[in-house]
Amino acid sequence: MGKISVAIDGPAGAGKSSVARIAAERTGYVYLDTGAMYRAFTWAFLRARTDLGDAAAVQRIVETTEITAERDGVFVNGTDVTASIREPAVSGHVSAVAALAPVREKLVQLQRKTASTGGVILDGRDIGTVVLPDAELKVFLTASIASRAKRRWLELRAKGGTESLAEIEANIAARDKMDSEREISPLREAADAVHIDNSDMDLEETADLLCRLIKEREA
Repeated sequence: MGKISVAIDGPAGAGKSSVARIAAERTGYVYLDTGAMYRAFTWAFLRARTDLGDAAAVQRIVETTEITAERDGVFVNGTDVTASIREPAVSGHVSAVAALAPVREKLVQLQRKTASTGGVILDGRDIGTVVLPDAELKVFLTASIASRAKRRWLELRAKGGTESLAEIEANIAARDKMDSEREISPLREAADAVHIDNSDMDLEETADLLCRLIKEREA
């Protein structure tokens, strides 16, 4: 069959982006970080101090904002926002921005165009159900809230973060609830997705499994 399109969905903190990056490097695929694209739009809204309830203002930002996700970073209208989109303010607003129809419509169109040639790995919340419903490989990657929170806590602590484990668990639980209950493109597992719970697996082990699945579907 040759190179395929790979859709990875799952809740926050399951390691989707890290696993996708590792697998892309090993297989020669292109990794498209859809979460970073939504974070980039969130950064743009925050910078413009946009009221998300103001439909006209939202549409104006959507129409004048160009997002590009490349190997060397994420850019908003040519400005490198790779580091800025990981700031707490962006993290706290990204679910609300991702639920905005104009934002989703623009990014879904861009994501489909990028994936049309194959050899691409996309990760997000609705890749296998909405963005690429015909992807040759769909994976739903998840882990327990406790496992996801501990990973995030260790990651933040290594960077000097002071957020407690309990706070992170609460934030992840709230994010899960918002993502699964939102009206537009809620988090759902595609009926034909391969379900992977990596609560007791590290990123390398998860990536190994993903690479095997890709090779099987390529055959």
